[in-house]
Amino acid sequence: MKNFKNFTPKILVVGDLMIDHYLWGSCERISPEAPVQIVDIAKETTVLGGAGNVINNLKALGAKVSVSSVIGSDDNGVELIEMLKKIGVDTNRVITQNGRKTSKKSRIIATSQQILRYDNESKDDIPSSLVEKIVNSLSDTICDYDTVVLSDYGKGVLTNELCQKIIKLCNKNNIKVLVDPKGSDYSKYSGAYLLTPNKKEAMLATKINIKDKASLKEALLKMKKECNLSISLITLSEDGIAAFEDEMKIFPTVAKEIFDVTGAGDTVIASIAFAISVKKSIEESCKFANLAAGVVVGKIGSATVTLDEIEEYKATLHKSTSDAHIKNFDEIKAVVERYRANGKKVVFTNGCFDILHVGHVKYLQEAKSFGDILIVGLNSDASVSRLKGPARPVNIVEDRAYLLAALEAVDFVVPFEEDTPYALIEMIKPDTLVKGGDYEGKSVVGTEFALELKLVDFVDGKSTTKTIQKIKGD
Repeated sequence: MKNFKNFTPKILVVGDLMIDHYLWGSCERISPEAPVQIVDIAKETTVLGGAGNVINNLKALGAKVSVSSVIGSDDNGVELIEMLKKIGVDTNRVITQNGRKTSKKSRIIATSQQILRYDNESKDDIPSSLVEKIVNSLSDTICDYDTVVLSDYGKGVLTNELCQKIIKLCNKNNIKVLVDPKGSDYSKYSGAYLLTPNKKEAMLATKINIKDKASLKEALLKMKKECNLSISLITLSEDGIAAFEDEMKIFPTVAKEIFDVTGAGDTVIASIAFAISVKKSIEESCKFANLAAGVVVGKIGSATVTLDEIEEYKATLHKSTSDAHIKNFDEIKAVVERYRANGKKVVFTNGCFDILHVGHVKYLQEAKSFGDILIVGLNSDASVSRLKGPARPVNIVEDRAYLLAALEAVDFVVPFEEDTPYALIEMIKPDTLVKGGDYEGKSVVGTEFALELKLVDFVDGKSTTKTIQKIKGD
């Protein structure tokens, strides 16, 4: 996502903030007092929930985020503000209301199974006086934002009055409003740029049974017309995203493994808002959101995704250019850390790869078979000249790296300036270090940093030197 990394969009999130509270433990007995499980609590965790999860996703993508909401003047409210400040969110527009309970949802988890949830919150609509306070605080600063997201969890903050006043203020200043809606009446979101209901929510709001493309298009058109939207959009879970601007388009999902869909809707609206904020089209934004969702559903619990993770995920789907696979030292270090955290086995090899031939390809394919991720260290032009002579390399490092990165067996290419990849191997610490069979009985640079060394025989009669000799007619 290199073309996304040049931007730091400013996004305002307005909506229902809450704390998700987890009590983790084990259960081995039933209470003698009542037929209920006894859970021995081992740990307690809290994360941002509701609109806070949208904020978490936006921050992970690299946006600068401000939030506007109403919470209680209670201990949960104090905790929530501290959690937001800790991740660098501007909370100056969060208002406290006496007597209101800050939303906190507590879940008891025993042996990875949720057995009970209890909520402590207020769900009454905020009064008009607080609506005016929020709108007045935004009147002079709304142009500071690239996009506004309304994250509605039905807890009383996003009233009809507040939604309409924010949408009208934004439209007056040409700022797009994206809404994650709640309930069956979408009239309060009228005039927004787009809504992001899922299929079930869209069926409830439009009263159309979405069972095929015709009924899907009918629902999209009805939402677009009745809510006066610029774009009508419905998320389709494993089938992707459907959007209607001038015509209906369906953008298929790109998830490979689905472990948990918790919070995927928050990731979708956050990633679409991020993409639109950096001037991407709705088509580009939906494809970006699908990639982001593809990453988070492969994680457990409400998760977030970074631009680097999306880029790497896209690369595994063979939908990226070779450039996305070429890394510098700092980038490959972060890549390895992420893959290791997910239990992936890292393989490393290196070489000049001056004129790519079938011997190289078969060697790299076998190297990849020893693990999950193959990283290829590539000698720079100066390094090749020192090793092979002043007439080499034939191809410059940029061309050599690009061709290597295009190979299916190669996950990442890292050019290095030294004569050996010692420093690179020391940093990566591969699970498996691979070298050619001609190193049998010889010392191999960097073996002390690898868990194992594998030697792979070259294909007889295939080499860069012989290719050059044939070209010359020698």
